[in-house]
Amino acid sequence: MCYSAQIWQSYQRYVRTWGADIDIEAFYRLYWLRNQGGNVRLAKAMDAAFAEPASAREREIKALIDEWNAREASRLEQELFKQRRRLADAERTLQSKTTKKALEDRRISTTKVEWALGKLADLRRSELVDADSRIFPGWHAPVLVSERGRLVVRPMRYQCRPAGKPAANDRRFPGTYNARRDSLGGYWKDVFGVSHGIVVANAFFENVSLHAMERRALAQGEQERNVVLEFRPRPAHDMLVACLWSHWSGADEALDSFAAITDEPPPEVAAAGHDRCIIPIKPTHLRAWLEPDSADLDAQQAILEDRERPYYEHRLAA
Repeated sequence: MCYSAQIWQSYQRYVRTWGADIDIEAFYRLYWLRNQGGNVRLAKAMDAAFAEPASAREREIKALIDEWNAREASRLEQELFKQRRRLADAERTLQSKTTKKALEDRRISTTKVEWALGKLADLRRSELVDADSRIFPGWHAPVLVSERGRLVVRPMRYQCRPAGKPAANDRRFPGTYNARRDSLGGYWKDVFGVSHGIVVANAFFENVSLHAMERRALAQGEQERNVVLEFRPRPAHDMLVACLWSHWSGADEALDSFAAITDEPPPEVAAAGHDRCIIPIKPTHLRAWLEPDSADLDAQQAILEDRERPYYEHRLAA
């Protein structure tokens, strides 16, 4: 399962590359919802795309981002003050006597102080790093779709809730941020061949078992341990990752969401201990993928089969 990916977060890159339009109202609604306390997770690089607004709506989005950043900084500063006071209290206690509670308070508060300082530094940093473009299940990201022949960039949640499915499926099937190719005619049958999208990625990340990565059996008494591997195509390039998406609406909620299609892994990914892999389609198939014919699913399967097949180098993720 592709649990995380490093993707294009700037809608401007889609506009420059394919002449796509931006669904600016969808972006505005998303940022407004985040400021209202909605469950919205966004990568820093997506916020950065609005750092120099060029329209009235973009200026409104920039104001929402600034407001959210100020509120988040205040929350982190309050947490930092609380944990520093907890740490100071624990240190005073330990000067006179050693107690289990004081030792635990010192350990926990030290960790939380470091965490809060790191979050504040990330919040205030203006220069982007690779990690600022990563998404995880439940996060929102820009997705390229086609609507009546017009390419559009729209923010969507990275966990697909197909139209007509109950909202409870998010909990019942937490792995629906990926769509297995062998399930396209099952769970995904109402989406495959109907609404396709792409995200542009240059790396993806997987949880694998340490012993599987090291190509060995678990030792007697050894507990299974997971590590995170980062996979990058070689030669390095941006990949057009095949996705499914859907517009879901309920009594008091509307949601656009997507899933990356995965398939059996190439040998080097399997050798690293993982059993799935994203599908990067060829640029020549972009329009045909984004504008599928629901009466010709074989043509869509052919696009997935005639994919790019780069060699994926891997390393332990930072």
